[in-house]
Amino acid sequence: MRPILILGVDIIGENPKRFAVVSWFNGRLEKKGEFTLYRLMRFIQSKRPDVVAMDSITELGQDLRKFLRSLPAGTKLVQVTGRPGEGRTLQSLAREHGITVTDRFDPYEEAKLSALLASRGVGYEVLAFEDEVRVKVTRGRSHGKGGWSQDRYRKRVHNLVRDKVRDISERLRRAGIPFDLEVKEKDYGLARGEFRVYAGREEIAGLIKPMRGGDVEVRIYPVERSELGFAPLRGEEAIRRRKSIIVGIDPGITVGIAAIDLNGRIVALHSERNMPVGEVFRFISDVGHPLIVATDVNPAPGFVEKIARSFKASLFVPPESLRVEEKKELLRNLGVRVDDDHQRDALAAAYKAYLRLKPKLEHIDARLHERGLEGKSEEVKALVLQGYNLGEAMQRVTLRERPAEEEPEGKPEVDVRPYVRKIRELERKIELLERENAELKGIIREQRKTIGRLERRIADYDEEVRKKVLRERELEAKVKRIDLLEKQLREAREVIERLSRHLTTVKRMNVVEVRGSAVPLKVLRILSWRELERIEREVGIRRGDVLYVINPAGAGRGMAEELVEKGIRALITEKPLPGEVVEVLREAHVPFFTGEELNVKRVDEFAVVERETLERAIEELLSRWEEEDREREAERILQLVEEYRLERVRELRRKAEEERR
Repeated sequence: MRPILILGVDIIGENPKRFAVVSWFNGRLEKKGEFTLYRLMRFIQSKRPDVVAMDSITELGQDLRKFLRSLPAGTKLVQVTGRPGEGRTLQSLAREHGITVTDRFDPYEEAKLSALLASRGVGYEVLAFEDEVRVKVTRGRSHGKGGWSQDRYRKRVHNLVRDKVRDISERLRRAGIPFDLEVKEKDYGLARGEFRVYAGREEIAGLIKPMRGGDVEVRIYPVERSELGFAPLRGEEAIRRRKSIIVGIDPGITVGIAAIDLNGRIVALHSERNMPVGEVFRFISDVGHPLIVATDVNPAPGFVEKIARSFKASLFVPPESLRVEEKKELLRNLGVRVDDDHQRDALAAAYKAYLRLKPKLEHIDARLHERGLEGKSEEVKALVLQGYNLGEAMQRVTLRERPAEEEPEGKPEVDVRPYVRKIRELERKIELLERENAELKGIIREQRKTIGRLERRIADYDEEVRKKVLRERELEAKVKRIDLLEKQLREAREVIERLSRHLTTVKRMNVVEVRGSAVPLKVLRILSWRELERIEREVGIRRGDVLYVINPAGAGRGMAEELVEKGIRALITEKPLPGEVVEVLREAHVPFFTGEELNVKRVDEFAVVERETLERAIEELLSRWEEEDREREAERILQLVEEYRLERVRELRRKAEEERR
């Protein structure tokens, strides 16, 4: 069994708060000294104890929530004197559990008593967090502004976020932990992923690790309860103080809750719309201590699993989801009527779980009747359902709660035969274990000899192997360096070849332009923003340039307006222009033609057109457009005159009618 570390804490004084701390480790007590609140929190984070025990958490005052948030995963804060309103004095509890108590008041003495009581399972754990955790996966750095490289980096980060979300989902599924996931998609990846994991911090501590400072961040946020909860440190305390029950739950928008005792009698039946988890927890706590939490469907909903974990209760799931007819039959056997289907489903689940346990519970009643312990029936049943065997449960109940008036004045007679049998059985087991231990020690000695021989052989070869590894590493580094240089050489040659082609094209265009017989055209493969940026980068676009586009399909109004703004003289295409581009160029009086109309000559990315042909075509097209514009303007004026004439005729007729009247 793993050693347990418990820290007993008691307040010494206020302003600033100072605390006395005593540690309990494997039965050994040690005085740790006086701590301020912040030193105490740092000390707990470094030592990571299993339990921090206090006689009253009110000693922390307004710092209680801050203190609970600072506790490491796996560390419990325990109030040993009980739940609020049910507390007992520290001294009376210590005497009840056989712990020596001094009469003087000493914070270190009270811290020691708190640690000793917690080591014996006395007290209530303070529950500050729901059995629910939020896990947020986001990018770790701002993308900032940039061009194509920045876009690639952004897409890479979104792909990393998507991969991390998938990894966490797979880990949770393998662990059987229920969760909900909400994501925001972007760039074929994910910009953000947020999990709602229905488990405590301790359950996911080894599955999901926080990540900060890189391209992807993973942050874990435990969900705090609106009100603090209190759960018994061990099941026996809850059994002794509160009624043991079997709870059925029907989750949904309307939550149904049913509770029955260990004799099959209905204790509570309730349904409520939009009932939060905390309210469900408090309602069940007020009714009793649930040993079994049951559902009517298979698999169990995450809501029901969460409630079962909160109470550390067993979860009952039927082999297959209960049918409506089966639920109605169960309620007929109980002889009760319910207000709605939610109460029916919850009660059917609880009663189904009870029927599964009924043979075992009846056997317990029969044994208790034989021993004259009928009055302890509920407590013994609860202990058995928590994992004790029947003999242990009866022994714990009789030893713990034997009334003083029933004890005989003289020394009571004790039947020692069961103990003698147990001792003999343990002696035989010890003898068997000792023999096995001797055999294992012999095996260990032989293994150590073998290990020694192998270590000597390894030492002989160590120097030669080391030299060989160094040579291989040096060779591998040189091969990698050669590969890198060859790659850089190939890239440099590609750049030189591309620049040479561009230089040749520019020279040919300059020669043609200087001669004056033809006009060089700047060739675009397609009419797109990326292609336009390429031409700008390689040869540039000046006012008065003539562009030649091989395939203008897909271009829109924005591209046409950009060409107009750059001040090109004309646009020549191999295929017809889209309608939106035609409208913009016509309106701006930028001529456009097809290559066939002007007899363009093109070789690869070099094209020319005869200057005389181009000038004549531009002049004719602009003249035709001016004539069309004048005709449209004349038609518009005639239409305005006609509209005015008709309006005047209507007005004169209206005046004539008024005069006749």
